[in-house]
Amino acid sequence: MQDLICISHLRWDFVWQRPQHIMARLAKDQRVFFVEEPIASEEATQPELQSYVWEGDDGAKVTVIRLIQPVSSLRWIGHGDPLTTSTYHTLLRDYLQTQRVRQAQMWLYTPMALGFVQALRPKLVVYDVMDQLSAFKGAPSQLVQRERDALSRADVVFTGGISLYYDKRPYAGSIYPFPSGVEAEHFARARHRHHFPLPAELANMQGPILGYYGVIDERMDLPLLRYVAEQHSEWNIVLVGPVVKIDPQDVPQLPNIHVLGMKTYDQLPGYLAHFDVALIPFAMNDATRFLSPTKTLEYLAANKPVVSTPVHDVIELYGSVVNVGYTPHEIVQHVEDALSHPQPQAQQGEVQRLLEEYSWDVIVGRMKRLIWRKAQAQHLLGTAALSPSGSSAYSSE
Repeated sequence: MQDLICISHLRWDFVWQRPQHIMARLAKDQRVFFVEEPIASEEATQPELQSYVWEGDDGAKVTVIRLIQPVSSLRWIGHGDPLTTSTYHTLLRDYLQTQRVRQAQMWLYTPMALGFVQALRPKLVVYDVMDQLSAFKGAPSQLVQRERDALSRADVVFTGGISLYYDKRPYAGSIYPFPSGVEAEHFARARHRHHFPLPAELANMQGPILGYYGVIDERMDLPLLRYVAEQHSEWNIVLVGPVVKIDPQDVPQLPNIHVLGMKTYDQLPGYLAHFDVALIPFAMNDATRFLSPTKTLEYLAANKPVVSTPVHDVIELYGSVVNVGYTPHEIVQHVEDALSHPQPQAQQGEVQRLLEEYSWDVIVGRMKRLIWRKAQAQHLLGTAALSPSGSSAYSSE
C-alpha cells in the first residue's frame, strides 16, 4: 500500500468522527499523514511544522501535522489562506521528503486544500465529502467553485450520505455514497448502565434524561430544545459536546437544560448509558439539508430510543427504527411514547442489520477495494500508453 496524505479541515484531537474512524483503520496497512489547518500564533517568530504520532490500541499509527504561522493579531486561518498556502506546501513537501514519501495517495476532506494536489503531485486523489461545507457559518466565498474543481479532479469521490451523493454526482466521475458508520461494540456497552458509574454531572438530576452528544453549533434547533424543556420541566435535556460558532448564551438558559462540554470518544458510552432517550435535534436549514448524523447508529447500538427532527438522511436510512417528529409537538409526543413503551422486537432485528451493514470496518474495507481498483486501472492505462501498440496491456483480447 502507498503512503496516504490526508488533508483535513478538522483537527485530529477534536470530536472523534468520520476522518478519525477512517484514517485510524487505513493506518493499519499504510503510513498515514494527517495534515491539519494552520494555527495562528503570536509567539512564533517564523513558520514551522509541528507533528506528533497518534497510536491506537491496535498499534495503528497516524502522524498528525500542523503549520504554526506567526500572526501579529490572532485570527482564524485555514487551508487555502493566501497567508499560509505557499509556505505550507513548501514545508510539507520538505517534511515528506525526509520521511521518504514518494508518489503517495492523497485524501481530501476540504476542497480548500486542493492546492496540495498540485504542490505534492500524488499518485491518486480521493475526495471524501463528509458535509456540505459551503452551507456552514463562515464558509469561504470561493468554496463552491473549489469543490466543483475537487470533484472533477479527484480519481475517487466518496460522500458521507445519500443526499450529498445526489448533490455531487453531476460533477464527479467515480462517486460512491458511504453514509457514516458505527463502531458498534464501543457503544453497545452502553446498553448496561451498571457497567458505568453515574457521571458526576448527572448525579443530582431527577427525572428522565434526554441526551445529545456532538458539536453544538448553528445546526442545532435551539427553539425546539426550549420548547421541549418548557413542556416537561421534569425532563433533563443533557447536551454533551463543544459549543462552537455560536454564543454559548444562545443555548436556552433553563434549569433543566445542561451543557456538559466536550468529552472524549472513550467517555461517550459512559454518558450514553444513562440517557433514557437519545435526541437528534437538528434544525431544518441549509447547514443540515445534507446532514447524515454519525450519532444515529451509535445511539441505536446502545439500544436507546432515538427521536429526531426530519433530517432527510435519517429518514432515508433509519426511518424504520428512528422516531421522527415534524413539529415540536410531535417531538414531545415521541419522547413521551419512548419513555413509556419499550422498543418493539421487530425493530431490534432491523437495528442489528443496520449495525452490521454500516460497520466502520465494512465501510473502510469497501473503500479500500474501490481505491485499489482505480489504482489498478490507472496502472493498466499507464502500461498501455507506454507499449508500442498501445494495446499490449490488454493481452486477453
